[in-house]
Amino acid sequence: MSTAQEDLTGRARLRDAAIECFAARGFGESLRAIAARAGVSAGLVRHHFGSKKELRAECDSTVLDRYRVFKNDSLNTPPTRLFAQLPASRDGGMLMVYILRSVQDGSAAGRTFVDSMVAEAVDFTADAVARGLVVPSRDEQARARFMVQQSIGSMLVNLAMRPEVQLDDFATVMDQYMADSMLPTLEVYTEGIFTDRAYLDEYVAYLATNTNPPAGLAGEAATR
Repeated sequence: MSTAQEDLTGRARLRDAAIECFAARGFGESLRAIAARAGVSAGLVRHHFGSKKELRAECDSTVLDRYRVFKNDSLNTPPTRLFAQLPASRDGGMLMVYILRSVQDGSAAGRTFVDSMVAEAVDFTADAVARGLVVPSRDEQARARFMVQQSIGSMLVNLAMRPEVQLDDFATVMDQYMADSMLPTLEVYTEGIFTDRAYLDEYVAYLATNTNPPAGLAGEAATR
């Protein structure tokens, strides 16, 4: 293997080791521990990334890319195959825990993470609407942000209420969360909760008298 190829492989190993370390132990994990997980010397971390900040930035970008692939695969996989794949969830659990830690640390990186997830959700939703999988919204940006925040908040509360679940056991984290949340999530998204439109219609009418928003029915193109 050439030196260039070795560097590329070593950089990827360190990045993936860092993602796993950050998810398992938090962003305070040392460069020495990351290097040990990757099976290389600590000096190689600085050789490839220069600083922990740069390493974190590449990890964030990689996790977002993998999250995008994860979401696309979910949308393009038939339900019968999707749910059959759920037990193999370690990688999904690692992404989930990494994202939660990014939000919890309260840093600019965490906020950027949420904003990026919202932007991704807007794109996913637009594609799903175009394909007839999801009804359109009066405000796609607001709906996407709400869904991302609800999802992250649900995960945080779920894990906080289950201190016996070790965050570095990624497969168990994912399987336990899916077991608790999948049925109610799909039920709410598919069937809704209210038996009539009274609350929604009244609120849309209230907004129309105050802010003049688009007020088309959900499932129809909004018009001003």
